[in-house]
Amino acid sequence: MIKILNANEVEPDWFTGRNFTDANEVVQEVIKDVIENGDAALKKYGEKFDVSAPASFLIAESDLKVAAEKLKKNHPETYDAVCYSHELAFKFASRQKDSFDDFEMEIAPGMFTGQKTIPVERAGVYVPAGRFPLVSTVVMTVTPAAAAGVDEIVMCTPPRVHPDDKAKAEAAGLGVPGKPFAGGKPYADEGIMAAAYICGCKKVYACGGSQAIAGMAYGTESIPQVDVIVGPGNKFVAACKKAVYGKVGIDMVAGPTEVFIIADSSADPAWVAADLLAQAEHDVVAQPVMVTTDRGFAERVSAEIEKQLETLATAATARVSIDNLGRIIIVDSVEQACEFANRKAPEHLELAMEEGEARARAEKLCRNYGSLFIGHYSAEVFGDYAAGLNHTLPTSGAAHYSGGLSVRVFLKTVTTLRAVKGSEGMKKSAAAAGALGDAEGLAAHAAAARIRL
Repeated sequence: MIKILNANEVEPDWFTGRNFTDANEVVQEVIKDVIENGDAALKKYGEKFDVSAPASFLIAESDLKVAAEKLKKNHPETYDAVCYSHELAFKFASRQKDSFDDFEMEIAPGMFTGQKTIPVERAGVYVPAGRFPLVSTVVMTVTPAAAAGVDEIVMCTPPRVHPDDKAKAEAAGLGVPGKPFAGGKPYADEGIMAAAYICGCKKVYACGGSQAIAGMAYGTESIPQVDVIVGPGNKFVAACKKAVYGKVGIDMVAGPTEVFIIADSSADPAWVAADLLAQAEHDVVAQPVMVTTDRGFAERVSAEIEKQLETLATAATARVSIDNLGRIIIVDSVEQACEFANRKAPEHLELAMEEGEARARAEKLCRNYGSLFIGHYSAEVFGDYAAGLNHTLPTSGAAHYSGGLSVRVFLKTVTTLRAVKGSEGMKKSAAAAGALGDAEGLAAHAAAARIRL
């Protein structure tokens, strides 16, 4: 059962970001192996960790197309949902890009400074496919890259047994966890393949885990080296992204999911319970939290959680998350609720409050979150799937300093300088640069400035 605590009972270390560093040593060895051995290392780790270890990695574009056609025929609602989500995400990301204006200004007479926004040439996206193949993550990673104008989008996702190899794999008792089928054709989860085709990503590699991150960061015989890597994953994927940062850009180091709900008595306990469970089912270390001033409402939400768990298909996971990491906190005021939210800096922040002064005050006071959901009808799962927002967001307190994945991750803001011969601005900058070069003892700097006078 979820814990109900008074504000003064909350453990001080509860507000600190969670640290998952036990994977660091493992991924350093993986990175070294991939750098030295390329595809051979990828195949070795595939045989060790995946259900399939294909002879090659690039999935045929024709297989992607067939997966999309199959999804459209057999599951039209899912197909339409992916298309709709992609459409909204592209609109939102395009508007984001438009907000980064290129400009040139005359900062001094005859001295022109400017700014340009340029997309990276090649982006790598990682899409997990463990217990839950994250079809929506394809939309959330590929779409903003496409909207940014990236020349080439490379996707890595854990391998599956190709349909052509299934009979052979099943006959041998292979193609299951702990018993991979090795040497077949590259293939992946069909939903992920279909979404990749719908979103315009045609280079999909059947390679998962930290080895895929290392492969995209350093390049192998098969997987091209990229400029930036985005997408969620387990602790090994997160640790590997952190380790390769600097060699490539990354979106963030994302940990287990979290939701923080500030609720008043106007909220429906069943809706709030459903939102908490939607996060809890992700992982046993997911963190579902609600804060309210109303103890009676808190107890009703707790009871509703127990009721919904009775019929929830993912209850085994959600139960562990709710019992171990779930919290309902009773606070004295909306201001205290916002204080707690800002200290926690959650991935998702919901204001399950009626429209009015209190909600407006909460919206103004809360400033640390990955994404904000305002009002009873703005379900967090809308942001996960189909509202244009991106669901790859900062966790474990990173919202104190960072936002979520956006088109910005795939763009570089560079600066320009254009000086007119003999202009006042050029002369003054030359004189100032010369003086500062002298002050720092950098004679060549000073000379390079004064030579133009």
